[in-house]
Amino acid sequence: MYLHNVIFKLTGTAEERRVLATRFAAAINALKNQIDVIVDVRAGVNINPAEQADVMLTVTVSDFNDIATYSNHPAHLAAAALLKGHVDTRLCVDTEI
Repeated sequence: MYLHNVIFKLTGTAEERRVLATRFAAAINALKNQIDVIVDVRAGVNINPAEQADVMLTVTVSDFNDIATYSNHPAHLAAAALLKGHVDTRLCVDTEI
């Protein structure tokens, strides 16, 4: 199994970032029913105001190549488009579990 972990820091006011992060997390969480290579998916908005990141996601897949399948799927691309022009920083770590 593999975990695809991504953390975003967004641009805009705190309220704009919260609204966008919430919409993005909901769109990512909905992908489990849309992309068959996803074993599990969890996305959420940062609730700790002392931290800088706004939203993170973890997608679990069975095969490392499934990360590319997920990343290039039209449903994922639509969810990712929600953040277009609003990303300050993106960090990604792919791990084997």
